Amino acid sequence: MESFLFSLNATMPVFLVMILGWVLMRVHFFSDEFVKIADKYVFKVALPVLLFEDIATADITEIFDLAFILFCMISTIVMFLAVWILSALLIRDKSMVGAFAQGAARGSAAILGIAFVQNIYGAPGMAPLMIVSAVPFYNILSVVILTFGSRDQIGMDKKSQIRAACIGVAKNPIIWGILAGLPFALLHIRIPAIPSTAISYVANTATPIALLTIGAGFQGRQALSRLRPALAASFIKLIGIPAVFFPVALRFGFRGSELVAILIMLGSPTTVSCYIMAKNMGNDEVLTSSIIVLATLFSSITLTGWIWFLRTQGLI
Repeated sequence: MESFLFSLNATMPVFLVMILGWVLMRVHFFSDEFVKIADKYVFKVALPVLLFEDIATADITEIFDLAFILFCMISTIVMFLAVWILSALLIRDKSMVGAFAQGAARGSAAILGIAFVQNIYGAPGMAPLMIVSAVPFYNILSVVILTFGSRDQIGMDKKSQIRAACIGVAKNPIIWGILAGLPFALLHIRIPAIPSTAISYVANTATPIALLTIGAGFQGRQALSRLRPALAASFIKLIGIPAVFFPVALRFGFRGSELVAILIMLGSPTTVSCYIMAKNMGNDEVLTSSIIVLATLFSSITLTGWIWFLRTQGLI
């Protein structure tokens, strides 16, 4: 029951803020121009600052574990590539491939990771190390997938697509935020109090504004037309991926807070930044918002189920 309440507390506020955004758009409190500018602000300013803060403030020196780092890195890469290849082979409408692959593979590791592990163990455990290991690859691979899936790239030759993907990664503000944070984490550099507070102010605007714009941009009729792929992506994200990778994690001997951190990496709901990136990189934002809504709604049940399973097996 405790795990269910925590999962509910972690996911339902996200859902409620999205509903608020939808209501404010329908009563014309928000305008299309405001939503467009807000999306751009989150993508180019708030989200890069949030990821910089997450990476820069992660305390990884005391809990350094090379096997855990390699598992998080390799499983993230395999997970993204497998979902991308399968979606490219199975989805007929190629304009949906990028949004589907990103939505099915990318979770809320940075947002839920530390809080979830801390709720169970009273300390962050291995969550900061998981974030530093997986989140950079989340974003780099998302940029590559969305670049290839962009409406502008469909139909282009492979050489041009690869060049565009490389340019997209190099110019992406989210990648720059991650790269800027890595030296602080690896060298254990403390950010002075005044700039640290200012950074937190900006970082804290990313998630609520992104949630409001997701709700504001949610189109019910269009979302219904994408219900099947959204349900499929949610199933892959919340159940399929953990079911495939958990046996591997157990084989490597991971237990306790390591497994909980891996659960968040693999089975957390699709992150809100997927919508911002999909919309700003010319992919299907309607499908992405549908995946976020469904995955967030179902995750309170699935995360609780995974925690219950791991506890009953004596693994955490």
